[in-house]
Amino acid sequence: MRYYIATDHAGYALKEFTKAYVEELGHEIIDLGPDSADRVDYPDFAKKCAEAVLADKGSHGILICGTGIGISMAANKVAGIRAALCHDAFTAQATRAHNDANILCFGERVVGKGVVESMLDAFCGTEFEGGRHAGRVQKIENCSFGADLG
Repeated sequence: MRYYIATDHAGYALKEFTKAYVEELGHEIIDLGPDSADRVDYPDFAKKCAEAVLADKGSHGILICGTGIGISMAANKVAGIRAALCHDAFTAQATRAHNDANILCFGERVVGKGVVESMLDAFCGTEFEGGRHAGRVQKIENCSFGADLG
């Protein structure tokens, strides 16, 4: 599986750890920036990741900011993206199984490395269940209006 990762300055410190762990799980990870902890705007990096995930069918993304809130909100403005803000393994597993989330979001100021590992195990190791959840995911998709982030 290929994963795209992007952060803002508030999520930058956790990015290298996250990349290394995803690779340990046997997945490819592509870093979309930023390349330093200098101040940047999270919507720019959310859009970059969301567009990469959409262009690479079957791939997923990981977005990190200070809380995970802003970057997940920005990513969800891109039609076809289902970015889920998670805080633990249960929410990461459930969003893949029930919502077919294609981007995992979390906050560097909210979760520690152990929680990040458990979320990545859950998110990367869970497939969408389909079935009764498929219609709900389709309703989510029908709400997408293709808003442009800039």
